[in-house]
Amino acid sequence: MPTVHFAGSKVECLPGSNLRMVLLRARLPLYASVAAALNCRGNGICGTCAVRIEGEASAPTPAEQRRLAHFPHRPESGVRLACQVSVLGDLVVTRPPGLFGQRSGDAH
Repeated sequence: MPTVHFAGSKVECLPGSNLRMVLLRARLPLYASVAAALNCRGNGICGTCAVRIEGEASAPTPAEQRRLAHFPHRPESGVRLACQVSVLGDLVVTRPPGLFGQRSGDAH
């Protein structure tokens, strides 16, 4: 089973699991501040679940590509939307700072 490493924790999941759901079910801090209550619930339209991933994951979905092409995101930033990512193998996930994970700097 794939293992997701995030915020100092490790979570095992089934191959093909949705990354957002894996993190939320494990009660890990995916969202920054008010985004925990004010997010699109996995529809790929708000952009508040932006993360950096290393490892084996699904290709970006059309919804993810559309959202990441608009402010405050930049297509070249390298972030992914956790709600649109399927876990295919072990992943290391970090959340960049900022409400939308759009700021550069150290992630937590």
